[in-house]
Amino acid sequence: MPSPLRLRRIADGIKQLLSEMIVTGQISDPRLAGVFITDVNVDRELSFASIYVSSLDGKERSKEILDGFEHASGFIRSRLASEIQLRTFPALRFFWDETPERAERIERLIDSLSDENATDS
Repeated sequence: MPSPLRLRRIADGIKQLLSEMIVTGQISDPRLAGVFITDVNVDRELSFASIYVSSLDGKERSKEILDGFEHASGFIRSRLASEIQLRTFPALRFFWDETPERAERIERLIDSLSDENATDS
């Protein structure tokens, strides 16, 4: 079983390489335009890599984006496996990450509260 540090390094490598593939256009699926990888977690057995994605467009396109990743997952996995040397490469699972949307909502709420306090003063 790999150490937590090794798992983190593998996950970081997957995140970096996948982000580069998206930015450089190696994945030519138009559904993946404006997408970014927020996090990658690899389980202790190296069976699965959970990849969390988000988009500038928000949740409206989440199903379309996840479908695009599922469609390209075989290609992505083979490219990642050629770059990251492991005995067996983990299967890729894609999930929508709502964290950026939640953070934006919280920022708007804080801004509205500070605007109210400024008008009250």
